[in-house]
Amino acid sequence: MRNLYISGYRTFELGVFKEDDPKVAVIKKCLKQEISQFIEEGIEWILTSAQFGTEQWAIEVVDDLKKEYPTIKIAIIFPFLEFGSNWNEKNQSKLNSLKQKVDYVEATSHKTYQDPSQLKNHQAFLLEHCQAALLVYDPEFEGKTKFVYQALKKKQETMGFELRLIDVDQLQNSSIEEEND
Repeated sequence: MRNLYISGYRTFELGVFKEDDPKVAVIKKCLKQEISQFIEEGIEWILTSAQFGTEQWAIEVVDDLKKEYPTIKIAIIFPFLEFGSNWNEKNQSKLNSLKQKVDYVEATSHKTYQDPSQLKNHQAFLLEHCQAALLVYDPEFEGKTKFVYQALKKKQETMGFELRLIDVDQLQNSSIEEEND
């Protein structure tokens, strides 16, 4: 395993509208545990698209983990050029800040958004270039991540591919641990 793809719920799917929401700390704690384990198992690169929520939090977690694991690399692979350009100023500023923290930034399509085929091609590119995936996702609570989850399950059935989920139970257990600390 060399490349790990990370995705999951978006902020609005989790009801998170502020960075200091306690849910964010719980999700980051779970991400840190899982990502650390993947790094210990030999992952060299983390791939993400920098979507709101899980993907942006993963970038922040990996940036923090670089103190402990200085050789880990992270890449943002956007689905198309100028991704996020229609976001409000605050969100664009955060995206620009995240781009400064990563080792590589690229887009699978070198055109601005044209049509949904770019998103499908982006997903195919990421699946082709990773050997494992980590999703903050629970199949009982579907969201936009459902589509990538289904594609990853299909890949898992046809080849040696590791898919790990951080599900609602894991998040709740981690939340309870936070409260008891």
